Amino acid sequence: MKIPPQDSHVERRFAATALMLGNFITGTSILAPAGMLSELSEGLQVSIRDAGLLITFGAIVLCVGSPLAAWLTSRIERHALLTSTLAVLALANAASAFAPDYATLLVIRLIMLAVGALYTPQAAGTAALIVPMEKRGGTIAYIFLGWSLAAAVGLPLVTFIASRYGWRATYGSIGVAACFSCLLLAWRLPGGLIGAPVDLKTFADLGRNRLIVLLLLITTLQVSGQFAVFTYLAPLLTRLTRAGPDAVGLVFATYGVFGFLGNVIAARLVNSWGSYRTSLLFMAALLAGASIWALGAGNFAIMALAVAVWGLGFASTNSMQQVRLVGAAPALGAASVSLNTSALYIGQAIGSAAGGVLFARDLLHGAGYVSVAFIALALVVVTLTRPRPPVALST
Repeated sequence: MKIPPQDSHVERRFAATALMLGNFITGTSILAPAGMLSELSEGLQVSIRDAGLLITFGAIVLCVGSPLAAWLTSRIERHALLTSTLAVLALANAASAFAPDYATLLVIRLIMLAVGALYTPQAAGTAALIVPMEKRGGTIAYIFLGWSLAAAVGLPLVTFIASRYGWRATYGSIGVAACFSCLLLAWRLPGGLIGAPVDLKTFADLGRNRLIVLLLLITTLQVSGQFAVFTYLAPLLTRLTRAGPDAVGLVFATYGVFGFLGNVIAARLVNSWGSYRTSLLFMAALLAGASIWALGAGNFAIMALAVAVWGLGFASTNSMQQVRLVGAAPALGAASVSLNTSALYIGQAIGSAAGGVLFARDLLHGAGYVSVAFIALALVVVTLTRPRPPVALST
């Protein structure tokens, strides 16, 4: 395995930032439909539920594509792999701006996500190749700040641009941003980075690891709970509180800003608290936020407060999952993170499908309680992953 010289992380000190911004583009590309469901519905002449299926079907492709991409691309040099992925995201978003109908947009999205599925797990795995061991946990958490920024900055911008200039201009803007991110990554990420090869036996080995299986279950449950509400967050706010586009954008920004803060706090806590206790804390924040939403649905101020509390947990919980998976099997980090990404997208598919059924049947208050149930189960499973104290050897 090729590893850059020991001082490479000094010479390319913005490499982690470039990887983080790539996650911002990836996250924004994946989440974008949630910020402009009404505009997509009107512009493509489909129902809001059908517009939401862009997320559901995309999540299905992502959950299959992530481990498959990890297997097929594990021997490819990371610089070429990651920059090429961002180039595809740039082209696909640009093409989406010119899609003539819903079916074409869906096909472009599925192709884009089939390729984009590899970015997040490979970016996390690349962290182990560009920083010393003692900085690995914090660097992985930092790289995942990109997802927090996608919610804090990307989604509010999507809502702002779409409500004023339309969904086509929104996709075009994401394409331009992806192009700049690709160029930055090509400039700052060192070359010659090749991780451990991933084969089918690798996934079999991971499947026999109890801790990893439980961690993957946690991801699926907590993301299912979040996306039961998040996919339809904008129309739910509009229907339940008559919130306009600017108010919805403010809620998205609140979610993302608090997600960013939560991730920063988690990155600072993890080295002293450990990943288990940090994960437990922020999973509790997720549950608290979902509970406040369920109980306060219909009141804009309470729902906004719920999103703030929820936001503290969403990105930090995902980051801690990556840290715990890499720690559980360091040599298989890229494979385990890719499986976690797959579990995340399974959760997106389950949650968005459940939310879509509830929305279509006008059960607008039910989404919050479904969210609470999923996240509560996830918290229970987290307690099952508590590290066992070392057994003292008798003399």
